[in-house]
Amino acid sequence: MARPRNCRRVSSIPESTYFKPRGIPLTMLEEVVLTVDECEAIRLADLESLYQEQAAERMKVSRQTFGRIIESAHKKVAEALVKGKALKIEGGEFEMASMRKFRCSDCQHAWELPYGTGRPQDCPSCKSGNIHRAEEDRGYGRGYGKGQGRCCRTIQKEK
Repeated sequence: MARPRNCRRVSSIPESTYFKPRGIPLTMLEEVVLTVDECEAIRLADLESLYQEQAAERMKVSRQTFGRIIESAHKKVAEALVKGKALKIEGGEFEMASMRKFRCSDCQHAWELPYGTGRPQDCPSCKSGNIHRAEEDRGYGRGYGKGQGRCCRTIQKEK
């Protein structure tokens, strides 16, 4: 019997979840499905330039598991690009990061807010507008509303 999968933490559902080659009607295209956790792996490794060990920690998986996720993701993206297929991002087993951490650069006050509440305008302590995501929390973007806090659930794109 196979081991149960660990929950894979993702920062957000991508805003754009469908990409297709220009000039080819959608009805004529084959699709490649990239899961949300695979998209997160690409974001962490390729966009954020994290080493696999650092990215694995962010996703709450082992380095070996992260390696398998990113390998699968790269293969799917390459297939879509080289063979002219559409790339659809949906599904997968993951959990959403539940809280965002902020820090005031002026008074060093730190606080957390749940995803989906919007970015704070000013520091609750000194009212300065010089606030940023806390260093340890960077990379975790906007939440998704109905997927937050759920662990290891297959979440399909909502219509």
